[in-house]
Amino acid sequence: MIDRRTILALPALLPAAADAQWAPSRPMRIIVGFAGGGATDVSARIMAERFTALLGQPCVVENRPGAGGNIGAETVAKADPDGHTLHMCTIGTASINQFLYPRLPFDPVRDFASVALVNSVTNAVIVHPSVAANSLQELLALARRQPGRLSYATPGNGTSGHMCGEYLKFRTSVDIAHVPYRGTGALIPDLLAGRVDCAIDNLPAYLPHLREGRLRILAVTSAQRWFAVPDAPTVAESGVAGFEAVAWFGMQAPARTPRPVLDRLTETALQIIAEPATQERFRQLGAAPTPLDGPGFDRFIAAENAKWREVVRAANIRLD
Repeated sequence: MIDRRTILALPALLPAAADAQWAPSRPMRIIVGFAGGGATDVSARIMAERFTALLGQPCVVENRPGAGGNIGAETVAKADPDGHTLHMCTIGTASINQFLYPRLPFDPVRDFASVALVNSVTNAVIVHPSVAANSLQELLALARRQPGRLSYATPGNGTSGHMCGEYLKFRTSVDIAHVPYRGTGALIPDLLAGRVDCAIDNLPAYLPHLREGRLRILAVTSAQRWFAVPDAPTVAESGVAGFEAVAWFGMQAPARTPRPVLDRLTETALQIIAEPATQERFRQLGAAPTPLDGPGFDRFIAAENAKWREVVRAANIRLD
């Protein structure tokens, strides 16, 4: 039997029940703050494909490159908080950039709600075969003999590749010129052509060229050797003790997204990451699945902030 008090309470209970079953009512989009072809873009496309299948609406990736990912992040920060716009955030947009740029068009803490940490990749030091260095030690020695003559390319100012490069320069006292590009897709052709000497960037997009011998890897920036290139030494093994810098990618929604909507997005994202097929696709592109829910991702970002705040201060890196 349903008593009178329960009947009177039904209007208040129904919206909550409806929210608990939230599903997108129109196409979704995942904003990527970089051009196509890089690890951020590829990771987002893997997630978008499965969001489409699981949530019943098309989920598309929209590239908004520029300013170290800040243009894409701003797009999401200003989007309607209704679950239809997500951000494939990076170590830069969610952590590092706030310490690099004197002014940002968004607040990385207040303007976003964490959905899930998705995966991580190592950065790598990669050279054109014409560079007379077969190890990181040899590259650093070459840079010391020719200060300012060598260049290293990254997919943009403020990216994890840029930070790795500046941190490496700070730790080793070498002078290598930074050449920022508008994404990995624009960088690789110039590296293959020898127009830049070296790249410090997320590993995945370079794997085919490394396997074909068109490029050469000198070191990875993770604490341990990376599963996709087990023969490549770490920077720490190469003589820079304690060096570690792994790029990571996660999903965020605009702040003020309702909790039931966030919960459904988190549940779906974690389901996708747990799928063996998704994990295999990540590993094929050189990324390691690293799932965390929203609160766990918040704690992870806080720890990264503490690390990179000190790195930026010590290396005295500032961007306009």
